[in-house]
Amino acid sequence: MSSIEWNEKTFSRFAYLGDPQIKGDRVAYVLTKANMKDNRYENTVVVEDIETGTRRFIENASMPRFSPDGRKLAFMRPNGEKRTSEIWVADVETLSAKKVLEAKNVRFIQWNDDSRRLLVVGFKRRDDEDFIFEDDVPVWFDNMGFFDGEKTTFWVLDTESEEILEEFEKPRFSSGIWHGNAIVVNVPHREEGKPAFFKFTDIYLWRDGDEEKLFEKVSFQAVDSDGKTILLRGKPEKKKLSEHDFLYLYDGELKAINEHLGRNTGQAKLDGGRVYFTLYEAGSINLYLWDGDVEPITVGEHWVMGFDVDGGKVAMLIETATRLRELYLYDGELKQLTDYNGPLFERLRTFEPRHFRFKSLDLEIDGWYIRPELKEDEKAPVIVFVHGGPKGMYGHYFKYEMQLMASKGYYIVFVNPRGSNGYDEDFALRVLERTGLEDFQDILNGIEAFFRLEPQADRERVGITGISYGGFMTNWALTQNELFKAGISENGISYWLTSYAFSDIGLWFDKEVIGDDPLNNENYRKLSPLFYVENVKAPILLIHSLEDYRCPLDQSVMFYHALKDLGKEAYIAIFKRGAHGHSIRGSPKHRAKRYKLFVEFFERKLKKYEEGFDVEKILKGLE
Repeated sequence: MSSIEWNEKTFSRFAYLGDPQIKGDRVAYVLTKANMKDNRYENTVVVEDIETGTRRFIENASMPRFSPDGRKLAFMRPNGEKRTSEIWVADVETLSAKKVLEAKNVRFIQWNDDSRRLLVVGFKRRDDEDFIFEDDVPVWFDNMGFFDGEKTTFWVLDTESEEILEEFEKPRFSSGIWHGNAIVVNVPHREEGKPAFFKFTDIYLWRDGDEEKLFEKVSFQAVDSDGKTILLRGKPEKKKLSEHDFLYLYDGELKAINEHLGRNTGQAKLDGGRVYFTLYEAGSINLYLWDGDVEPITVGEHWVMGFDVDGGKVAMLIETATRLRELYLYDGELKQLTDYNGPLFERLRTFEPRHFRFKSLDLEIDGWYIRPELKEDEKAPVIVFVHGGPKGMYGHYFKYEMQLMASKGYYIVFVNPRGSNGYDEDFALRVLERTGLEDFQDILNGIEAFFRLEPQADRERVGITGISYGGFMTNWALTQNELFKAGISENGISYWLTSYAFSDIGLWFDKEVIGDDPLNNENYRKLSPLFYVENVKAPILLIHSLEDYRCPLDQSVMFYHALKDLGKEAYIAIFKRGAHGHSIRGSPKHRAKRYKLFVEFFERKLKKYEEGFDVEKILKGLE
């Protein structure tokens, strides 16, 4: 059997599954493939019969939603020529479909219990062709662009007559779900004269043009309803946004579901009075059921990357460190339904991470490392990965760059320092106003613990990389410690003050993570890599996307300019398109070029010890 090599284009051979939906004996999901030739992604809705295994396909479609009676399937289809979103409704038996709505901006659709009406949530903007006007903050948001006076729009659409029966507007960031024949609407809480951020929400019940306030200034939102009971995710009141989210049921009284578990809740759904939910747990994302008591559905070394439930049957996507997500069914036992990527992985060598725990200062920390194929007594370079966040989490999921670099002969090391998700709330909050201090020591201590486990790891050839908070930590590491001989910083922070004032979430996120009173708080200088740039001795490649509004481009450009002014070896690659998540959501050619830059920089700096970085030579032949 011929093997497949890891390279900058291997990702384009995989099939990517998303948005699973289940009704009766049918499951629908979105299958995404990268088209390298046309430089685009192609989405297909797959409707699968669980009993027979037969599949039917709807091309150029996403967001499949079964009607409650199981007879219809709504889905979204982009109209590239008009730059609009179309909503279609298909007969499930024949997949014969009709278009029921065309709108400029749609974010969410949900069937009413009558299997006839759809709740459609979208947004409207001023859309002046010459300028943008705003009187609220932020002026932009990552992956959403400039707000330009955005309002959230709610439509009740009759799919039979194709008429909009109701329409109303709420402030931006609002959302809603059906609750019987009423609509539960989550609206960001606003105090007079102050911006509305994400810490507090007002929850209303909208019915036939009248609304009733259910909750004011709470820290949870309505995420599901069975018409009688509302499922809420968050907390009654948060002092910090970094606090964990838990689940509550509301039927006139508020009832806590999973606070006692002490871990952050992910997705959650109601089914027949029972609650299904995912939990972040020490590198895993597991699925649980609450039916008076909490019991596990699937717990292990994996991530449940999305699920849906109907009548006790659960359709879920499960991913591991060495296998991309596939579709599984739980109906008392767990069964795998798809194996799109199995034939590829049979021909592709993957590397299983090895778990270790270590003492760091006052805490026990989880770490993992990947050992490459090595000859006896052969030394190998090391790449340290730092996750985003700081409330991100590493663990048992498929990280393309790690597998790619392990295949090239690098040790890969990654840890969950304090501030990470998956542990108790105190663990998550310990990083606040101390970013780059003890959390950086956790990373260093993890590297030292790794060296004790792997004597073939070369201490003289250690690189570091990360995206977002991981990019910040890469910048910080190169200014604080000489262990690292090369760094690739992606979409990272170098100066917290401009991040506070420029980032889409800076006015609340930075004030929580770095501290209040940014104009006078010494943390904004003390914890900024920019002010230690003279300490950098290792070569660095900064990668950033022009349309990143989360960690805007100024962060890498400032760091790059200051480095070059001091005669340091620094390079910057600015991708012209793509938001903060461009590393996984950029166009196929964009991603291939990024992976190529990533591989070749570490190859030249940690293996070949080459001067310079000839990007024309490196990318030659990639088109």
